[in-house]
Amino acid sequence: MAHHLTGLEALTGTAVTKAHATGNDFVMLADPTGEQSLEAHQVVALCDRHLGIGADGVIRAVPAHLVIGDAVVSRLLAETPELSSTDDAPLWFMDYRNSDGSVSEMCGNGVRAFAHFLIAEDLVQLSDGQELPVLTRAGLRTVRKVPEGYAIGMGVWSFLDPEQAASNASDALVIAAGLDEPRPALSISMGNPHTVVALGDEATLHDLNLHEAPKVDPEPPAGTNVEFVVPAEPLVTSDEDGRPVGRVRMRVHERGVGETMSCGTGACAAAAAVRVWAADDSVNLWRVDVPGGQVTVRFTAREDGAEDVELSGPAELVLTGTLA
Repeated sequence: MAHHLTGLEALTGTAVTKAHATGNDFVMLADPTGEQSLEAHQVVALCDRHLGIGADGVIRAVPAHLVIGDAVVSRLLAETPELSSTDDAPLWFMDYRNSDGSVSEMCGNGVRAFAHFLIAEDLVQLSDGQELPVLTRAGLRTVRKVPEGYAIGMGVWSFLDPEQAASNASDALVIAAGLDEPRPALSISMGNPHTVVALGDEATLHDLNLHEAPKVDPEPPAGTNVEFVVPAEPLVTSDEDGRPVGRVRMRVHERGVGETMSCGTGACAAAAAVRVWAADDSVNLWRVDVPGGQVTVRFTAREDGAEDVELSGPAELVLTGTLA
């Protein structure tokens, strides 16, 4: 790797791993001592698909108590005294950066890849039935092993604009290359912002040009990920146990990245939006098809009326090496 082109001189000798979860790919770095700095230009260089390793983002694994100078992590640890992180029993923080170097709250596919990486590096052990806590900038997430890979407790989903969502099931307009006119959209929070657009057929979904960022009006202050979805026909079928299962197909333009083959939080947001538009609360299980494969989204009602979301799917390690 030519350092004069990439600006990665400070990372010479650093061990890195390439991983993906349904095609959403990441460069992973283990930093158990909290000494690895990671600058925006280094993230950009690592993610460059011609001059670097190539990825949608970079994830640094670091014990939460060793994270210095991150106000969000400090606040989460201070507000949640039951969270414990020590040298002997670290709570692992997923320091996630988009491919443009910007810091992001979290990434659902990234959490699966993160857990798989921690296990492969022998930094954690995860037995069947056991939950692994992972700290993200969007709060605590939990991971458990399932037959298809890993299931992530994603927390509660919510509307970005509850009043508009309740009255119109829409709170924004989206225009994208390949659409002849603006389309209504619904904004969903999964700890990070999403704007979901329903399309009428797969041909329209296929013809979208997502190399260009869609325009969202109004745009959330911190930007937004934009999901385009086509509901299956029929939308709801039954699984082998007779439970209703919804199914949608999705493409996504991720904030700070561009189009990716998958987005975990985006799949959750897409299922939540289609459920609002076309299903009912009894359809709690959803299969979301993305260019990189399929993930499963499950909704569980809470006593306070909110709903927890669980995302499950595979994760794979592609290669491990050392930066030259």
